[in-house]
Amino acid sequence: MSRLFWLSDEAWAAIEPHLPQNQPGARRVDDRRVISGIIHMLKCGGRWVDCPVEYGPATTVYNRWNRWSRRGVWARILMALTDKGWIAETAQIDSSYIKAHRGAGGAKGGRKPTPLASRVVAGPPRSMRSSTLLEGRSASS
Repeated sequence: MSRLFWLSDEAWAAIEPHLPQNQPGARRVDDRRVISGIIHMLKCGGRWVDCPVEYGPATTVYNRWNRWSRRGVWARILMALTDKGWIAETAQIDSSYIKAHRGAGGAKGGRKPTPLASRVVAGPPRSMRSSTLLEGRSASS
């Protein structure tokens, strides 16, 4: 259990007033447990289906994150926490967490082939096409 993330009492007290209330549908499972699971999965970067069972069903954890993302609930919670000084308004992102497009490394549709260094140094070809030579003779004659 020590490897799992759990919201502290102080953090839960700051978040709880901003949660949606009186939602239609089946009885909601414990919000604190599910939100702790969401934060854990976002921190570890694992697949939602691999969410530890201590947080509840993986589908519940993912569906709550997904629905609240679409409804803007997370944005409102973060805005409220920022206004109260719980979190900073800015953050830094390490580029090692950003996936590159498959073409970024030269895969199909990626970078164009680079010419050989020997051809670049030699410059443009010295010979001319035969059609250019014939046009030049007829113009000068």
